[in-house]
Amino acid sequence: MEKFTKLSGIAAPMPLVNIDTDMIIPKQFLKTIKRSGLGVNLFDEMRYDGEGKEIPDFVLNKPQYRDAQILVAGDNFGCGSSREHAPWALLDFGIRCVISTSFADIFFNNCFKNGILPIALPQEQVDILMKDAEKGANARIEVDLEAQTITSSDGEVFSFEVDAFKKHCLLNGLDDIGLTLEKAASIETYESKMAAQRPWV
Repeated sequence: MEKFTKLSGIAAPMPLVNIDTDMIIPKQFLKTIKRSGLGVNLFDEMRYDGEGKEIPDFVLNKPQYRDAQILVAGDNFGCGSSREHAPWALLDFGIRCVISTSFADIFFNNCFKNGILPIALPQEQVDILMKDAEKGANARIEVDLEAQTITSSDGEVFSFEVDAFKKHCLLNGLDDIGLTLEKAASIETYESKMAAQRPWV
C-alpha cells in the first residue's frame, strides 16, 4: 500500500449528501477482485449518459477537476452496502483523501485499509473547503497527516482527528498484509518451535 504522508492536490467539490457506495461504484462493476481498473467507472451513473458519453456538468468530467486527488463531499459519505470496491475505485481514479462531515463506518475503515485518508470536519469547516474547491485547478489544498492539518489555498489551517493506529498504518503504507509481515520474524520463530515440538502436525 502506498504511504500517505502529505498531499497537495486539486480538490473537487461534491456537495451531495448520502453519497452511497452504489453511486461510487455501481453493482455491475463488482465482478472483479482486482483493485485496479475501476477508476474509469467511478461515479459511473453520474459521469456518463445512457450511451456511455461523458456528462459535461459532472464535476470530475470538468477539465479543472480531472486530476483531482481530494474530494470535498456532503454528509454521510460512503453509506449503503459495504463494498470494498468503492475505495478501490476512488483510489484507482487518483483520489487519496475525502473530506466530509461524516462517513459510514465500514466505508471509513475500508479507506484506511486501501491508502485513502477520510477526514471528518465540522460543517462550517467543510463549507469553507467546499468553496475553496469551487475555485478550480488553481486552488490546491494541502493535507498533512503527520501534523493532522488541512491548509486551504488561502492559507487557512484546520486541524483534524485521526485514530493513532490508523495514522501509523497510513504513514507507513501498512495494510492488513503489511501489518502481518511486520511480524514475519516472530511468526517464523513460532513455526520453527512448533515444528520441533510437534513434528507430527
